[in-house]
Amino acid sequence: MKAFPFSSLLFAVAAWAQSAVTPSAPPPDLPAETVVATFGNGEKVTAGELKSFIAAMPPQMQQNALRDRKAFVQQFALMQRLAEIAEQAKLDQQSPTREALAFNRMYLLMNAELHEKMGGITVAPADVQAFYDQNKDRFTQAKVKAIYVSFSANAQPGSDGKKHLTEAEAQAKIEKLRAAIVGGADFVKLVKEDSEDATSAAKDGDFGVIRRTDNLPDAIRKAIFALKAGDVSEPVRQPNGFYLFRAEQLSAQPFSEVQEEISNELKQARFKEWMDATTGALNLKFQNDTFFSGGQGTAASR
Repeated sequence: MKAFPFSSLLFAVAAWAQSAVTPSAPPPDLPAETVVATFGNGEKVTAGELKSFIAAMPPQMQQNALRDRKAFVQQFALMQRLAEIAEQAKLDQQSPTREALAFNRMYLLMNAELHEKMGGITVAPADVQAFYDQNKDRFTQAKVKAIYVSFSANAQPGSDGKKHLTEAEAQAKIEKLRAAIVGGADFVKLVKEDSEDATSAAKDGDFGVIRRTDNLPDAIRKAIFALKAGDVSEPVRQPNGFYLFRAEQLSAQPFSEVQEEISNELKQARFKEWMDATTGALNLKFQNDTFFSGGQGTAASR
């Protein structure tokens, strides 16, 4: 086996963490007790031991370890030997290693408990259905058409020779269009003549199906979901233009589309309740003002 210099250990570990993740084939499904390597005075490295060790590593390091298994086993053996030497020298009982070990143990156990708790939370299908039924308004979706009129701080003609409108001019135009629509003008006809949103204009103004949970500016969400079918919104100002929206159809998202989302939300809510109760049960009291003076603190510590 090729020698692996001591000075290369940290470099190799860093390389694992930084290199791109390339999916690697898992090792053969060998019995856990299968010896895959020996080192030192016949110390054995088994398939089960390596499998458990790799499972505890971050995903990217797992892939890198599986991609070059001989190099990984060599580093595993070296890390194990160095750790044994450190323990023999009682470095685990000296600062700062002692404190680092205590912190890492506490941190890992904390995360294990959080994962255990979260994984143990179940939500009954009846609870998911009840949440959906009680929050139908939240799952309303709207199919809308739109007209868009842009404005620019520079009202000079652009490369296409078309004069850009100022904000005041764009607002006056969009208000005039709305008045015409309310008066009976054909919305789609005005889309084709005046809308500057090329994507929706090419589809007769169709802006798509909008859900309350979609990532939209609040002003647009508020305007759309204040409408009833057939209504036209007031002009909605955005950084570079004004929109008019017409609600074509309002409906509720099917339960099947949001069932998983609701279940996850209820799990998170129950997890938060548990976390709040656990934090409250600490009965934490700050005893020395001198220690805490000068720090910014948090709302909970003030």
